[in-house]
Amino acid sequence: MIGGLALAAGAVGAAGVYLIRKNKAGQARERPGDVWARPGMMVTFRAELMPGREREERTFRVKELLPSGRVSLHGADGEHAAREFEPVS
Repeated sequence: MIGGLALAAGAVGAAGVYLIRKNKAGQARERPGDVWARPGMMVTFRAELMPGREREERTFRVKELLPSGRVSLHGADGEHAAREFEPVS
């Protein structure tokens, strides 16, 4: 009887720890103000992705930040990820 209660208490404690860790991990990823680009911002593709083009030819204005974290650009087709661009300073 006591062994069963101890086992149940341990299971409840483990489930509680799991849920707390899961919630904290989700909060770290969901910071609405912490984004790598914003609409209107200028971003420059890395030179390796557009060889032979000058910096001005690789620079575009962000049109929209998508829910996936990718961006759409004025003057460039498709969706683009942060790793495609030079670091934003």
